[in-house]
Amino acid sequence: MTTLPAFGPALPEIVMALGAIAMVLYGAIQGERSTRTLEIAALALFALALVLVLRGGGKVVTFNGAFIADGFGRFMKVLTLIGAAAAIVLSADFLRRDGAMRFEFPILVVLATIGMMMMISASDLIGLYVGLELQSLALYVVAAFDRDNPRSTEAGLKYFVLGALSSGMLLYGSSMVYGFTGTVSYAGIAEAGKGGHPGIGLIIGLVFVAAGVAFKISAVPFHMWTPDVYEGAPTPVAAFFASAPKMAAMAMTVRIFVGAFPGALHDWQQIIVFMAIASMALGAFAAIGQTNIKRLLAYSSIANMGYALVGLAAGTPAGVQGVMTYMAIYLATTLAAFACVLMMNRNGKPVEEIGELAGLSRTNGWMAFAMSMMMFSLAGIPPLAGFWAKWYVFLAAIEAKLYVLAVIGVITSVVGAYYYLRIVKVIYFDDAKPAFDKGDAGVRGVLLISALFVLVLSLLPAPLFDSAAAAAKSLF
Repeated sequence: MTTLPAFGPALPEIVMALGAIAMVLYGAIQGERSTRTLEIAALALFALALVLVLRGGGKVVTFNGAFIADGFGRFMKVLTLIGAAAAIVLSADFLRRDGAMRFEFPILVVLATIGMMMMISASDLIGLYVGLELQSLALYVVAAFDRDNPRSTEAGLKYFVLGALSSGMLLYGSSMVYGFTGTVSYAGIAEAGKGGHPGIGLIIGLVFVAAGVAFKISAVPFHMWTPDVYEGAPTPVAAFFASAPKMAAMAMTVRIFVGAFPGALHDWQQIIVFMAIASMALGAFAAIGQTNIKRLLAYSSIANMGYALVGLAAGTPAGVQGVMTYMAIYLATTLAAFACVLMMNRNGKPVEEIGELAGLSRTNGWMAFAMSMMMFSLAGIPPLAGFWAKWYVFLAAIEAKLYVLAVIGVITSVVGAYYYLRIVKVIYFDDAKPAFDKGDAGVRGVLLISALFVLVLSLLPAPLFDSAAAAAKSLF
């Protein structure tokens, strides 16, 4: 007799899936009038899922080994849910003002988030692929959501074509891994790769899997979609792309390499080191010449994924702890930076050029302070939170004897500091431009909470590090 799997560990995902179905039915009946209600419903679903995630404990595997609920998964799911909820808050008034808001938007964000949570908890290659495609299909539509805007449509098309290519590579890599190990579960693949050098077929499969996941975290050489999508998509959508999907994709990457290929550490370490160095260097140098702030933040996110990969390259519990800490701080700083970009409106029209921030300190002091603090944090200047994030990933790399990687990381941080500090210089020292319109209440709220989080973490980083350390241990 077949026994039913335990549904308890997957309760957050199940609740959100049922909620999404109810939202679709309500939206289809009520039409565009339902938008506000659906936004509130999406936020309520995220809050409920967050409570259910935090209630879980221990390490539980269900659905025949395809789904795992552990400390690492819970930590990353909390970050993903926060990022998705912030995206809903940031987008509500902006898209409505633009005439681009339709009731499908909050539903698509919820569906994408379910896919992300499945990616985080996937414990076999099929579960991973299902989660990845659910996320991707929703994000393709979200990227091109402002369909009357040619830039947004172009962004959606680029993301779709390159996303389909990366999914194909991941699927091809997964089928090769299955062919050479005879299993799709991470535990089975790890068992098959024990003892001795993994075969060339498995290594090639691993390379294709790495290429598929690199696209999702926009690591070099699969980063080419990022600047165009960030610039072309509506700003709240770009904020969403920069936050929640990054959390899930990084969690998925860590779980694949650490969980399924511990025996091939020296083989995949080389791939991750290359991606980390290339992402840090390209993100640092390509951002220097940018004048559009969204495009600059796109190159900044490529560099930041490179720094996070430095922790993964170590392949140790300290390295994974560094990655988790880095992603939590990156989430807060990115959301705050995009909230500032959303407040850059004059006469109801958004402005995106860095030069438009000139003299902001004299027209809007607290926004200037918040934006400057985020730039200093992203540059990794002590004692701000971003410094601690980089400190921990570089420390893990040094402990793993990856000295060259840590040195290159520090050098690219110095280069990156130039374009972050340039924005601070424009804000405080250039001749003042006319003041911006008063920002939406939701946007100001996200900016305030994110800025406070960064400020508190700068002074009291220990609770975050301790919880990340405890969560990282569940992978080893």
